[in-house]
Amino acid sequence: MATNTLISASSPSPTMASSLTGAASRFLPSATIAATSSSATTRLSLSSSSPSLKCLQSSPLLSHIFRYQKRSLVGTSSSGRFSTLASPKCAASDPDQLKSAREDIKELLKSTFCHPILVRLGWHDAGTYNKNIEEWPQRGGANGSLRFEVELKHGANAGLVNALKLLQPIKDKYANVTYADLFQLASATAIEEAGGPKLPMKYGRVDVSAPEECPEEGRLPDAGPPSPASHLRDVFYRMGLNDKEIVALSGAHTLGRSRPERSGWGKPETKYTKDGPGNPGGQSWTVQWLKFDNSYFKDIKERRDEDLLVLPTDAALFEDSSFKEYAEKYAVNQDVFFKDYAEAHAKLSNLGAKFDPPEGFSIDNTPTQGQPEKFVAAKYSTGKD
Repeated sequence: MATNTLISASSPSPTMASSLTGAASRFLPSATIAATSSSATTRLSLSSSSPSLKCLQSSPLLSHIFRYQKRSLVGTSSSGRFSTLASPKCAASDPDQLKSAREDIKELLKSTFCHPILVRLGWHDAGTYNKNIEEWPQRGGANGSLRFEVELKHGANAGLVNALKLLQPIKDKYANVTYADLFQLASATAIEEAGGPKLPMKYGRVDVSAPEECPEEGRLPDAGPPSPASHLRDVFYRMGLNDKEIVALSGAHTLGRSRPERSGWGKPETKYTKDGPGNPGGQSWTVQWLKFDNSYFKDIKERRDEDLLVLPTDAALFEDSSFKEYAEKYAVNQDVFFKDYAEAHAKLSNLGAKFDPPEGFSIDNTPTQGQPEKFVAAKYSTGKD
């Protein structure tokens, strides 16, 4: 199969689903967003021709739906005319705007249940990193390049345009937040709001400025290679990650589901997915597939439920002796899994990034008023409101 991916995607609510398209991932859970009518398709702007303009004007998705154009996305102006534009380099993000954007992302998660696809977006922007290439942005990594059509068209990124469309109103609202930071902020927030660990994130990533700076296709892992364990090592070692980090990151499969009509993997429907949330269907890796916990490792180890998906790359975690050491540990100790996952996710999110300031900055260094309500998987929407 040609499609390969790093991380998962889930369904938005029925309202959102009616206006979005989707395609499932193969390495981790799929996008489960309903198809959009071609008659509703709109063109929209990627950027501004003036390098002096703010990042807001480099936005690739200024409306809720769009179609691809050669080399760049095409936008409509207020006069209704179309124009192809180049993207200027964005400055690093504003900390206060990042904090506000995080609150907006939390609200988005509550209404659309899009936790998995946001995690997948952040992973795929970062996961192209090659530690053997020193130059930025040729080395790939977390640099916002995934907003460009040329990279969105990579097989591994099928369906991620839906994640961009979900985040674009937030990007439009906060002009001084880079795409590179927004992708990683959304990914981390989704993990935490799904019940996962607090991640030690830093921000200040600089965006690439043009499609020519996107990495070549083929840097992300496949779900069903001939030698799954070797393939995982080839891909993740290239990023500078080790066996423990490979297994810990694989635990994000606890989120999301896969659809066979889009990815070639999974069942059309199971008892865990037939009622949604959002658009029903697909096959999940876990029973509560919007809850971040260690059930992925328990379920992969036991393999007793035919309604739960196990990919070759999942099975490899308990078949390879080195991987198995960590997978067994995570299956019985969620605290250890959370600790190792938090460190691995934060490391992945920094790969290849160029920071301004060079050391980056945290947005968690000041106390916030109160604690937002945590997402509870048991409060699933059935799509029958």
